[in-house]
Amino acid sequence: MKFKSEEKQGVTVIALDGNIMGGPDATSLNDELQRLVKESKARVVVDLGNVKFMNSSGLGMLIRSLTTLRNAGGDLKLARASEKIESLLMVTKLITVFDHYETVDEAVAAFKK
Repeated sequence: MKFKSEEKQGVTVIALDGNIMGGPDATSLNDELQRLVKESKARVVVDLGNVKFMNSSGLGMLIRSLTTLRNAGGDLKLARASEKIESLLMVTKLITVFDHYETVDEAVAAFKK
């Protein structure tokens, strides 16, 4: 998995690319989130549009990310999840834990409400 971060209307958008499997990928994403929290940028949208596969470790990585940001007074929203990823979120009941949106722009706008 690779990722890149960009700022959009005061919200950090992290675009993930590839398979989300946890492990070293989780460590690098956690490092990025810790950096954002230190910079008081705890409002994050995770763009899943280019994610092909996610296992249970990947789900754990997203849950840890959400917890980290909420503990810092922020939040994490998901955008552009494929049908496969959305179905995984439904089966695990995590669909009720994460705010998820069709587009990145909708997710970013949700922070303004």
